[in-house]
Amino acid sequence: MTQPESKRSPSADDRAAYGTETIKILSGGAANGLVRRLEARFYRETGLSTDGDYGAVGGMVERIRGGEAVDLMILTKANIDDLTASGHVLAESARHIGRVATGISVNQGQPIPSIADSASLHRTLSAASALYVPDTRQSTAGRHILSVLGALGLAQTMQGRLREFKNGLTAMQQMALDDVPGALGCTQITEIVATPGVVYAGDLPGEHGLSTTYTAAVSSAATRPAEATIFISILTDPAEADTRRDSGFSTIGQHIEESAKI
Repeated sequence: MTQPESKRSPSADDRAAYGTETIKILSGGAANGLVRRLEARFYRETGLSTDGDYGAVGGMVERIRGGEAVDLMILTKANIDDLTASGHVLAESARHIGRVATGISVNQGQPIPSIADSASLHRTLSAASALYVPDTRQSTAGRHILSVLGALGLAQTMQGRLREFKNGLTAMQQMALDDVPGALGCTQITEIVATPGVVYAGDLPGEHGLSTTYTAAVSSAATRPAEATIFISILTDPAEADTRRDSGFSTIGQHIEESAKI
């Protein structure tokens, strides 16, 4: 059973620190941590804070196509390409942020499992008491995880052990809270490194690997297009390369190509 998606709306502390005026963001969960790290700079430059929802990219695309008001969207490159073609993206506003790998996590204090190749990944997943994952229908990592389990012949074996949530960040937060012995997580690295109590064990190996390009763009219906453009410049600023890396983003081309349009 999936759980509610992660909503990052301005809290009372945010409003006191950054003010009440906001830009609206719809984003895949992969960018949640990066936005949080950079929203203070955005406020210093614009006087605005952020009002963001972060969840499975498929659900975000549905909301945008349905006419929901949004200033800035951060989704996969494929999503942004499709939304550009349908007129939902302001022409020439899209900028790539970086690539995000999908991998395995463990609770802090647990041994780091071997996932160096297909055989070791099979053994590690087979031994897991539970596997915490994002939405397997609408999220980038969730759909990929199902395909990996199928390729390894573990779809039936793992069916009763899957713990599915609306996005990877929520899955990792619940994994840390539950602290189930022998449990594993599988989602994008950005959602793992943003969660206290869980540790990144490594990328999915070889033919099971996935690295996804995330792209920011201004909505064609934005009420604050200039400010959204400023935030995109911050998200992609070469001076913030360390911030992106620490949040789990890598330089375009550093990881493998996406194996399919997702």
